[in-house]
Amino acid sequence: MTIEEIKAIIPHRYPFLLIDRIEELEEGKKVVAKKNVTVNEPFFQGHFPQEPVMPGVLIIEALAQAGAVALLSLTDFKGKTAYFGGIDKAKFRRKVVPGDTLMLEVEILKVKASAGIGKGIAYVDGKKAAEAELTFMIG
Repeated sequence: MTIEEIKAIIPHRYPFLLIDRIEELEEGKKVVAKKNVTVNEPFFQGHFPQEPVMPGVLIIEALAQAGAVALLSLTDFKGKTAYFGGIDKAKFRRKVVPGDTLMLEVEILKVKASAGIGKGIAYVDGKKAAEAELTFMIG
């Protein structure tokens, strides 16, 4: 799935669209997305100028955007917006820096009438960078 197809599903735009491509999608079940982290990201100006590190909260946001694509691809949720309902069990395992490719895998564990729960893991070079359980509210 291209960036234009992603933008047709989720409302995020530059500088807050944090996924570049969907590599794999099972609607309502699983998504694998890619984020190419470049030194030109606006957050690197202040985080941190001498040692650029992607903020952990933005890694979690990137996972949430990927998960939102999986949920909002379902027929019942098309045209809606996925909001954060909660973040649980977030852990950060390694720094994400310019030049890294962040692979974002989200498995949707549960879907209800207006909510979903997913388990997200972000990888760099096959190693866990971050993980979290994400609750989505659909509106």
